[in-house]
Amino acid sequence: MGLIEVNGIRVFAFHGCLAEEARIGGHYRVDVQVEGDFAKAESTDDLSLTVDYGRVTTIVKEQMAQRSALIEHVARRILDALKAEWKAPYHWRVRLVKERPPVQGDVDQAVYQLEG
Repeated sequence: MGLIEVNGIRVFAFHGCLAEEARIGGHYRVDVQVEGDFAKAESTDDLSLTVDYGRVTTIVKEQMAQRSALIEHVARRILDALKAEWKAPYHWRVRLVKERPPVQGDVDQAVYQLEG
C-alpha cells in the first residue's frame, strides 16, 4: 500500500453564502490524499499505473472554478471527479480550506474534510 499526497493546491474562487463572496472571492487551499496499491508503478516507473498529481491539480482547479454556496458541496464534487478519473480501488481524502472566511470574529480558516 502506498500514499500519494498533493498538498497546498492554491486557488482563488468565489464560494460562499454571502453575495459579497460571489463578487470579491477568496483564497482556498486543497489537499488531496490517495491510498492504494502502487506496486506496479513502483516497479515499472510507468505514470499510467499511478495517480498523476498534475491531473489531480487540474481536476481540483476545474471543480473550484464552479461556484457553490458551501465548501462541503465543492469538496464532494472534487472527490467525485477524482474517483471518476481513476477507477482503481483507491481510498481518497479531500481537505478544503477556506482562508479568512468572512464571519464575525477573527477566524484564520474554515476547513471541511471528506473521505471516500
